[in-house]
Amino acid sequence: MMRCQQPTLSVIIVTWNVGPLLLRTLERLGGACAGLTWETIVVDNASGDGSQQAVRAAFPAVTYLYNDSNPGYAKANNQGLARAQGDFLLLLNPDTEPEPGSLAGLVQFLHAHPAAGIVGPALVLADGAPQPYSFGGDPTVAYLLRRNLARLLRTGPLHDWGAAQAARVDWVSGACLLARRAVFSQIGGLDEAMFMYFEDNDWCLRSRQAGWEVWREPASRVVHLGGQSLKQNRRAPAAYYASLRTFYQRHYGPLDRLALALLLRLLPAVDA
Repeated sequence: MMRCQQPTLSVIIVTWNVGPLLLRTLERLGGACAGLTWETIVVDNASGDGSQQAVRAAFPAVTYLYNDSNPGYAKANNQGLARAQGDFLLLLNPDTEPEPGSLAGLVQFLHAHPAAGIVGPALVLADGAPQPYSFGGDPTVAYLLRRNLARLLRTGPLHDWGAAQAARVDWVSGACLLARRAVFSQIGGLDEAMFMYFEDNDWCLRSRQAGWEVWREPASRVVHLGGQSLKQNRRAPAAYYASLRTFYQRHYGPLDRLALALLLRLLPAVDA
């Protein structure tokens, strides 16, 4: 692993009980970051599967932060961001497999697009299919209604998850999200009131409100197995809706919050 006093890229990985997948992700960083100097910071939310010992043995250069309890995804990422030294800050899930050159490509994209503050790759599933909901529009009530109507009427998704051209979007998934340090310095870290979910939507929206663009760059590809920690977490559904409500409290007015409450009653399976 290439390290220096001032790395170009800081890779922050929040993990919880997915030790074997975490090791696979770390193994792929060398190829994904080819040509860059980078550091890796792992924040462990109280895993009990021996992840810390395995990583320290296999990757001694990794900075490993261990929490005695699980403070949530947003807070753990903020711990990593506070320790990061790079000019570019990458949030990366431990159940991802970045393809060779993919993370270096995201850094190059931001170098080439000075108005862009955040960029995400094309996320693909293990079988190579595009991952649904890897980017999208702000979860306004109108957007959620359109999305659920499309699902009910089976008219197809609102977005082409496999689009081949780089494009500006409202948000990209925190499974692999690269931000400039300037964005972090300007708007701060993730909203810790969101235990998990919507912290990436919120971060992207705040960056746009601060004048930055958010992009998806499909020339970089990252395999995302998806939801591995969540399979063990019975708190996930409740956390999802709690974070959606927090997002509305942060960004929308009373009428929108009332409309959301009604929508969730009518469509309890709504996804944003």
